[in-house]
Amino acid sequence: METLHQVLNAVTVIFIATTMFAAGLGATVSALRSVLTDLPLLLLALLANLVIIPLLGWGLGALFGLDSASFIALILIASSPGGPFGAKLAMVQSGDVVGGAAMQVLLASVGSITFAPTAGRLLTAADVGTGVSLDVGALVRTVALLQLVPFAIGLLVRRYAEPTARSWHPTAAAVSNITFLIVLAGMLLGNWRSVVDLLGSLSLLAGFLLSAAAFAIGTLLATGPPVRRTTMGGVASVRNAGPALAAIGLAFNDQPTVLGALAAILLSGLAAALPIATLLNRRRRSAATTPD
Repeated sequence: METLHQVLNAVTVIFIATTMFAAGLGATVSALRSVLTDLPLLLLALLANLVIIPLLGWGLGALFGLDSASFIALILIASSPGGPFGAKLAMVQSGDVVGGAAMQVLLASVGSITFAPTAGRLLTAADVGTGVSLDVGALVRTVALLQLVPFAIGLLVRRYAEPTARSWHPTAAAVSNITFLIVLAGMLLGNWRSVVDLLGSLSLLAGFLLSAAAFAIGTLLATGPPVRRTTMGGVASVRNAGPALAAIGLAFNDQPTVLGALAAILLSGLAAALPIATLLNRRRRSAATTPD
């Protein structure tokens, strides 16, 4: 089991890095600038991901009367924006991949700083946990190494060697797709007992609704054409598990019930976000092939 866990961790790292590298290979500086200089878009995304969605997680936990372990996991997930699956959902829905990747990296970087105080306040308010203290520097370095650096390298290759970028992009995208499926399968196989244990409870429903509502909130609180808005919705719907896992280890001594609830909520969230992205992709492909 330990070997399987290490292999899955390695594949997850490859998935994150190749997804961001592929996004960079498909990006242009002008497209990236149009996202990062869109002040209304940035402010709305920060409001949605750093304020509204964490409060939504707290509200769902209170509404459903979740047990302490599930309530803690839901608040930790809701407080942690910028999950690497966000860029992948942009690809799945045939959305604004450049904008989605840029926003994901930005949210992950900002979220690595805001996560601890946000989660700490909500846990205290919900009376289900203690304050959360994390190494912010380590979180920022992790985001930079796994997300920002591969994206920047891909962007530089596209900028200065466009033919090379175009030839590398299909391979990078294929590796991203394959490792994505492996990570999903590994999450299911490695955490199926946790999911089964929570069947019949409201924890899975809370995770599902959090993701679906976050998709809607991220879409509504965005600017630009529909493709960009739904991409921001996808980025908002998947949260960053890294800080949440670190918090469980440091503040909750890796309690199995909290870890199991976290895994189950993450999976139920993906079960909400993936079908939405797939449906959007089908609609866009259909619209593209329908003659005027």
